[in-house]
Amino acid sequence: MDQLTTKVSPVSVAETVARLSKLVTDRGLKLFGVIDHSGEAHAVGLELRDTKVLIFGNPRAGTPVMQAAPQAALDLPLKVLVWDDGGQTKLTYTAPAALAARYEVPAELAGPLAGPDALTDAVIATQPA
Repeated sequence: MDQLTTKVSPVSVAETVARLSKLVTDRGLKLFGVIDHSGEAHAVGLELRDTKVLIFGNPRAGTPVMQAAPQAALDLPLKVLVWDDGGQTKLTYTAPAALAARYEVPAELAGPLAGPDALTDAVIATQPA
């Protein structure tokens, strides 16, 4: 089973982050934050390709998962890495099936773990303005 899912975005890292952030909030999810790894690296004089992580979720959906499998809190809320790979923007996240298997999440609770699939599909389906 593939542990990670990676998709190509048709727009820049900044635009992809903006689109994903908007989709998260438009769909009623909570955007817990955006970690700007490359910005922090540059702040201390180090170089890092454009690299950001969006952290988001839904406490109503994630809490039952953590009640059933407390260790799932290590991977919840969900995260999507948006990064530059030689001029191509990519989105990478833990594959939902891998996440469910890692913590033996019961099938009836695993649905919310698939959130990044639909969100990232929507981000890459929209062409540049």
